[in-house]
Amino acid sequence: MTQQQDEKFNEKDREKRDEKSAQEKSWDEKWQSDPVNAVVWALIFMWAGLALLANNLGFLDAIQTTTQGIPGLWFLDNNAIWSTIFIGAGVIVLLGVLARLLIPAYRRPVGGAIFFGFALLAIGLGNMIGWNLIWPIFLIGLGLSIILRGMFR
Repeated sequence: MTQQQDEKFNEKDREKRDEKSAQEKSWDEKWQSDPVNAVVWALIFMWAGLALLANNLGFLDAIQTTTQGIPGLWFLDNNAIWSTIFIGAGVIVLLGVLARLLIPAYRRPVGGAIFFGFALLAIGLGNMIGWNLIWPIFLIGLGLSIILRGMFR
């Protein structure tokens, strides 16, 4: 009888040791449990690197001279490279939110990510369009995120 109890105790002790807390998990284990965040951050870094590389190598100069005067292509301006990076990062974060909402296996709370995505867009667009237009749009986006959170809860 005591031998069976000892075996059960050892089995439970082994199970406890095998289970790790969220803080103890390695990067690989965290990535496997949430690949959406890993992909979003990888895409943000790749977008920033590609935009800076294209700007530094002068690839954007040729595009700027051929597209001068065409409305809607303000983001190709040489002085606006950081704004372009922020806009792209905001779009990538919001696409990650969309993936979370559409794919049930990756569904998690997205309120903070929506706020972060709209904040990145606001920073990027603020210097180009003007803060007097961006703040109201940012507040509208924040309101939309609250509505979406209520609908998909």
